[in-house]
Amino acid sequence: MLDKVQVTVLPNGAQVVTAPQPDAESVALGYWVGVGARHESARNSGICHFIEHMLFKGTRRRTARDISQAIEGRGGYFNAYTQEDSTCYYARLPHEKLSEAFDVLVDMYLEPKFDKSDIERERGVIVEELRMYHDQPQYVVQEKLTEALWPGHALGRPIGGFERTLKSMDSKVLGDFHKRHYQPGATVFAFAGRLEHARAVELVESYTGKIRLGHPRAFEPVNRSVRPEPMRLERREIEQVHAAIGFRCFGRHDNRRFAMRLLNSILGENMSSRLFQIVREKHGLAYAVQSSYQLFDETGAFTISAGLDRARAPKALDLISRELARIRTQPVNRAELGRAREYLQGQFRLGLEGTSSQMQWIGETLTHYGHFVSPDEALANLMAVTADDLQDVASELFAPKNMTLSLVVPSKDPATESAWLKNLSAIK
Repeated sequence: MLDKVQVTVLPNGAQVVTAPQPDAESVALGYWVGVGARHESARNSGICHFIEHMLFKGTRRRTARDISQAIEGRGGYFNAYTQEDSTCYYARLPHEKLSEAFDVLVDMYLEPKFDKSDIERERGVIVEELRMYHDQPQYVVQEKLTEALWPGHALGRPIGGFERTLKSMDSKVLGDFHKRHYQPGATVFAFAGRLEHARAVELVESYTGKIRLGHPRAFEPVNRSVRPEPMRLERREIEQVHAAIGFRCFGRHDNRRFAMRLLNSILGENMSSRLFQIVREKHGLAYAVQSSYQLFDETGAFTISAGLDRARAPKALDLISRELARIRTQPVNRAELGRAREYLQGQFRLGLEGTSSQMQWIGETLTHYGHFVSPDEALANLMAVTADDLQDVASELFAPKNMTLSLVVPSKDPATESAWLKNLSAIK
């Protein structure tokens, strides 16, 4: 998979990575800027997400409508997202429109307008976006979990920021931040589909080659002083209990990440997983229960979440904690480990079939690891994980010192924090 990937680093530090797919009808392109929510101060929380929105609002050469028509009018689509440690802008369209699409995306990257009236309108849009999420208890429980896992740290703040921080952002604040951080030396340009590597390099160099060298910005690392809190509890006028259990863990450069990937698939990634089978299928305690994990440079978190009936929520939490205790103390048998491996093999093959997913893979791995990570290499590492490796990671991960419980419960629920935590007592 992806055996023809090439990487070129331009003199100004910009990185160009391509995954040619000669038979494809499309080309996918995107760029990752090495700045995200964790690079923000408490005062300008949400500025990366705000800038992401503003890049679609117009440049010195194009209006917002010009930008959208230039991509969508050619049958393509484009979007963007802000993460904790990077911001990505991407598009996919017929391969013969590569030059036009790149001209649009790089124009957004280099020359955003930051018009005052656009800023005011988009500020209102983002505020409504935040309010929409805050009306959803399944979102709130995750936000509170994040706050408690990294209290007082940038990773503990929401990517969208707060209404109070957004109010102080004007064209100068946004423009200065953009100028400091949107530098070629802090950017990965990724292409996948029907194109040649030399053409991609030519495009990037022609637009950014004369811009001075820039570097990815430093961030405040998570150290021992950033200690997770045991619990966050919020009451609302709702019917269900929304629960999220988080465990602080190692970062993305730790080789134990491969064991964690298998651990996640066994515990709660799909309908065959242990938590789904026990909590939903056997006991009928939840419509959905799942696990996931997120790794940053030096830290990360493994999360289990579910929406639960209030009366039976304590039983569901107890079952979850018992399952975590079981995987810590009892090795996964050969058949279950084999199924997890086969599932991941299938996910890799299907997930990297299209040009968009290939572009995302090469761009993200180069951004996060500093070099292209071959899917075959990653898959080989996954297949090498043993039952002992899984148990070792589970034993270290699912420990009380790492655990945080976040709950959003019905307003009339009388249970205290300590009472809720007792439902997880199997984790010792």
